[in-house]
Amino acid sequence: MEYFILFIAGFIAYIISTISGGGGAMLLLPIVGFYLSPALVAPVVNLGNMIGRPVRLYLFWKDINWQIVKYYVPSSILAAILGSYFFSKMNAEWLQLLLGLFLVSTVFQYRFGKRKRSFNMKIAYFIPLGFIVTFISTIFGASGAILNVFYLNIGLTKEKLIATKTANSFLAGIALLSSYTFFGVLEGELWLYGGLIGLGAAIGNWFGKRLLQKISEDTFRQLIILLMVISGCIMISNSIF
Repeated sequence: MEYFILFIAGFIAYIISTISGGGGAMLLLPIVGFYLSPALVAPVVNLGNMIGRPVRLYLFWKDINWQIVKYYVPSSILAAILGSYFFSKMNAEWLQLLLGLFLVSTVFQYRFGKRKRSFNMKIAYFIPLGFIVTFISTIFGASGAILNVFYLNIGLTKEKLIATKTANSFLAGIALLSSYTFFGVLEGELWLYGGLIGLGAAIGNWFGKRLLQKISEDTFRQLIILLMVISGCIMISNSIF
């Protein structure tokens, strides 16, 4: 039963992730955490995400903004290696709390979805962002919702946001899984758990893209903000309880 639930969780999370700009991994954290110890959640969720990304890359390939990828990926690879090393040594509940509060605040920054941008975003900012966000994702298992703020503020939306974000995550994910494996974090039955989530995620991408085509940019922006607020509440809850 737990195998079936993990598959369905990956499927549903990636449908939601596609129509709301990512962040589906955040919704997987409490589900995976129900079956595994907290120390194993991040590697399994990241593995599941990585398996689901090639399908999404294929579906959205023509919409990738490679200029942003060029700025984001080098620092994210370094962060994946360092994050994997420190994964079992860090106690960062306070950081998770701050990030959660930041995500919840986006509903006010964007005036409940009526505002297209909340600050002036420059492409060079993706260099430090690549490091910070990937490091956080390595430790906690999910952080994609944090990036949505910056993608929106540089003018990406719908297919372009999802495509560019997926390309960045996929390239960083190669280094991340390699580092997890090298440091002995990802092994044994964890590959099966992550594989089931990834299989569900891969199928969920197809359904998600069909739904995305029927959604306006305003609705897409509102869904992104909603998911960021939900993700922020999850992070705050995890840091307190």
